Amino acid sequence: MNIRVGSRESALALAQTELVIRMIKEAGTAGDFEICSMKTSGDLTLDRPLGEVGGKGLFTKELDRALLAGTIDFAVHSLKDIPWGIEKGLKIAAFSNREDPRDVLILPQGSGKSDRTKAIGCSSLRRQLQLKKIFPDWETRMIRGNVLTRLEKLERGEYGALVLAAAGVKRLGLENRISRVFETPELMPAAGQGIMAVITRETDCFDFLDKVSDTESHLCALAERAFVGAMGGDCGMPIASFAEIDASGTLTLHGLFFEGHRELRGMVRGDKNNAKALGVELARKIQE
Repeated sequence: MNIRVGSRESALALAQTELVIRMIKEAGTAGDFEICSMKTSGDLTLDRPLGEVGGKGLFTKELDRALLAGTIDFAVHSLKDIPWGIEKGLKIAAFSNREDPRDVLILPQGSGKSDRTKAIGCSSLRRQLQLKKIFPDWETRMIRGNVLTRLEKLERGEYGALVLAAAGVKRLGLENRISRVFETPELMPAAGQGIMAVITRETDCFDFLDKVSDTESHLCALAERAFVGAMGGDCGMPIASFAEIDASGTLTLHGLFFEGHRELRGMVRGDKNNAKALGVELARKIQE
């Protein structure tokens, strides 16, 4: 069996793709897995916020086309980069177990304290608006590019600090660069943050993906993404959601949305098997 696996060219995307392939092999699937990497529009357009140039779909568009054309068999993405409305003819076929979903603060190498004369670099309005509450006297400024590119900009002195997803930092083996971890109540993550997703064609069925898909991550992702969808599903929106499932099977979903500078925040609980309905319920609740 020869399987062609699509990935972005960034170090993090390749590390995540290799991790998924390793999980598949460790689950007992034999075969040759060839990584087909490519640059996406999101990797090439770095001078403007994502919401201005087409949204998160810029990170998946080229790989979606390759899937639909049959030049790759499946693609691996960070779930938070996959738009709420998936390309027609494709599906999310597997959800990995969740790495740390939180955001983290990164300071320049060897720096013991922050330099607040330089801005915090972050890539989303979601982070910027929440950071204003945490650091009211510290400017935030947009930064684009993959994790290593952002770290290079930090070391050149263009920024005083970065805020990044803990999952990406850890998957690149850069845990030692973390200066502070933001707990989810103070800096709520993007929907799906920390989860890797496998995209296939709707008509394809790879049984081996069932062995690496995590049920709890899947249900949490369904709730988080349903909330985003019910709120309008726009990448440029300052929106966050985070779900957890306890030992009794109860799913707790937190949601956050900024309407201008007005913060709308809420929480719902219910049976984990009603994950999508809970996402819709939370959207309705915070808009009342």
